[in-house]
Amino acid sequence: MAQDSIETAAMNEGDLRSIMERYGEDVWNYLYIMTRKHELADDLTQETFIRAHRHLGSYRGEASMKTWLLRIARNRWYSYRRLAFVRKVTLPGHLPEPQSWESAEETFLNDELASEVWRIVMRLPLKYREILMLRAHYELSMEELAHALNISLSAAKTRLQRARRQAAELWEKEREGRG
Repeated sequence: MAQDSIETAAMNEGDLRSIMERYGEDVWNYLYIMTRKHELADDLTQETFIRAHRHLGSYRGEASMKTWLLRIARNRWYSYRRLAFVRKVTLPGHLPEPQSWESAEETFLNDELASEVWRIVMRLPLKYREILMLRAHYELSMEELAHALNISLSAAKTRLQRARRQAAELWEKEREGRG
């Protein structure tokens, strides 16, 4: 929390650059996952940081700076969707870096498996794709998920559980179809 206080002070002094350098990639990646368009992710990222700078006074430190920024980014995306009547959103995943001792075959098989998993995730409804991505990629805690998604803690837990269950069901159906 002390780091966030430093960041808040820095933003108050006009040092938005340091906040953007620290969290810009996370915000852009999140928005790219939501939009699947580089230019739109660029625009929405810029809008996110402009809004964060303008509304710094509303940042109460209840969540981390990153969670607060991701929530603003999410709201920017939903505002854009409402205005532009955009209906498609996907969530590609983040794969952990392969360990240096993996063979090329292991790396290939792990990448293929992860790719299959994210193909399943991308078939889920938006609210389930989104929560799985925030949990897997950004490793947000349940409290941070609830805050970022603007839902209660119990709703976040329920949504994550349902998302995992639907993904598992789709996985099984796909496996049965191949078997």
